[in-house]
Amino acid sequence: MSGFGENPFYGGGEDISPRTHHLAAEAARGEHTSASHSLRPVTLKQLVEASQAHTDADWMIGDVEVAQFTTIAQVLSVQPQTTNCTYLLNDGTANMEARQWVDANTEEEGGNREEIKEGTYVRVLGSLKVFGNKRFITATHIKPYKGANELFFHIAEAATVTLIFERGPPPRPSEGAHAVMNRVNGSNGGQSAYTAQSTTTVAGSAQFAHLPPLQREIIGFILSQPKSDEGVHVAAIARHIASAGEGAGDANKISQALDQLMDQGHVYSTIDDSHFSVSE
Repeated sequence: MSGFGENPFYGGGEDISPRTHHLAAEAARGEHTSASHSLRPVTLKQLVEASQAHTDADWMIGDVEVAQFTTIAQVLSVQPQTTNCTYLLNDGTANMEARQWVDANTEEEGGNREEIKEGTYVRVLGSLKVFGNKRFITATHIKPYKGANELFFHIAEAATVTLIFERGPPPRPSEGAHAVMNRVNGSNGGQSAYTAQSTTTVAGSAQFAHLPPLQREIIGFILSQPKSDEGVHVAAIARHIASAGEGAGDANKISQALDQLMDQGHVYSTIDDSHFSVSE
């Protein structure tokens, strides 16, 4: 479906692709760092809004690292040059340039460039770069898309993967209809169908009973997430606090609460100053 033939990075199909199932499994285990090495379907707006802690840091979409990605967009303009070809792309969410280096020894890529004209749609595989304060895609593959079905599939898959990372994988069929309905109706602690477990019992345990409500809520949320060496990103904590109504999602209050929890030895930072785990 993708037109990438033998490319092992891309797994298309009429249903959610094996890549999406793989990302879902990693999200369920809390392996966001491993997921960064997978090929993620994205929109151009997600790339425009992606963040970087510093110039050498990994790109982040939300609180998930992203390295290689794929997107489908319309070509607004083509600027061929001696060493590279620059395409201005638009997918309905944002504009962004994609640059592909010219390889005279690759006949396939040369043939594709002849097919790519203004107004056509293409699938792009690449990574995000910045040069001279300008963000662009360094494309390893650019090929004409194979029709509307591929475009609609990409949009659905990009949305699915984003929701999986934000809310966790959806209920499995093996859980049974009753368990699924309980999660959908919020009877599991009043939380969404995507939440792994309620934080109420954890946060209310005797070990943390003396802490202020905001600090208990933070610890409860961290403990409710799948265990990983990476810990939980502060952005995920802030979103939970805002939805729970504790501290009204105030960034300063959350930061102060985390500092106090670290000073008391209840919480520690993991891979960087933005990821946290509970001391056990």
